[in-house]
Amino acid sequence: MPNKFAVLIIILSFLAFSCSEVKNTNPLDEILASENSMIKIVMDSLEQHEVQILYTRIDRKNDTIQFTDFEFQVDKDNYFYPASTVKFPAAVAALEKLNEIDSLAMGTPFYIEGDSIETSFTKAISEIFAVSDNAANNRLIEFLGQDDLNNRMKSKGVGPIRIAHRLSTLNADEVTTKPLIIYLNDSTTVTGVPIMNGFPTPIELNKTLKGKGFYADDSLYHDPFDFSLKNYYPIEAQHALLKKIIFPEAFPEEQRFNLSPAQHKFLLKTMHALPKDLGYDSEIYYDSYVKFLMFGDSSEPIPEHIKIYNKVGYAYGTLTDCAYINDELNNIDFMVTATLLVNKDGIFNDNAYEYDEIGIPFLAQLGRELYNYELNHKR
Repeated sequence: MPNKFAVLIIILSFLAFSCSEVKNTNPLDEILASENSMIKIVMDSLEQHEVQILYTRIDRKNDTIQFTDFEFQVDKDNYFYPASTVKFPAAVAALEKLNEIDSLAMGTPFYIEGDSIETSFTKAISEIFAVSDNAANNRLIEFLGQDDLNNRMKSKGVGPIRIAHRLSTLNADEVTTKPLIIYLNDSTTVTGVPIMNGFPTPIELNKTLKGKGFYADDSLYHDPFDFSLKNYYPIEAQHALLKKIIFPEAFPEEQRFNLSPAQHKFLLKTMHALPKDLGYDSEIYYDSYVKFLMFGDSSEPIPEHIKIYNKVGYAYGTLTDCAYINDELNNIDFMVTATLLVNKDGIFNDNAYEYDEIGIPFLAQLGRELYNYELNHKR
């Protein structure tokens, strides 16, 4: 008869190995093997779509937050164009800078020299998250300067990152900012000083040359499109910023952003607000207008018990969503940042991208698959 102690050791070893196997199983492997057509159409042409996904399971134990990260093809050396996702760090950095200037507050009115639109920091940040407004982002860039924005992110462990240009404007690449005209009270205005930033140098990464052609000045060029001077904000950096904003208490104080309690509360509320909450026409700006994961392929209202704190980006055929999803009714929450390219013809600037046919449906189904996994996951 075998030694009882030896048998017990074998059983315990088996159980420990089994638990380790379960713990280390990547749920993305099963989800991306789905036969659902929205997932399969991308996975069947994986190289073409340049998919990267970072999913975080969130567990709580004795007042502490535990993150478990799962990756699929995440590689900071494989470039993708971040588009409007760069507005998230701009918003955070602007709020932090406000705390360093005694005369300014979130509600301080201002306009950019040469611009007729009066705004405030509260309004600009709200517009960034509600409808991904480009002009609102660019006003924050004029306030910050590219170098200061980048340095603030890196100092808190959010990187790599290189914000080099504004979005969809004629002065996108200008390294000197325009002055802000700031209203300090009803009768006093102050003009800010232009900020000089360094000239960006080409980034040396994989996949900065994309496709087989591009349009410029109404002419088609039969060469790859060069992204080496564009903004760079990879999955790892996006996900790191999301974690630090949603759960600042999970990080050492030196890695937290200097936001006041009121600023942090405002930022969180703004990140999950829907366009209709800010007065936008819900027929045009439906709930999922800039919330691709889970609901992007539907214009139906998002259930009230589900809040999505996120920032999307889409341009040059690349779609990205960086989101914290919280279901208050079922008591589940998780994070996911995902990107993919949908440019079947390989031509850039031709406005022939498969956003609605392939890209958004993939992200929506990915979000639903992860949500269902969370519903059934035993902690």
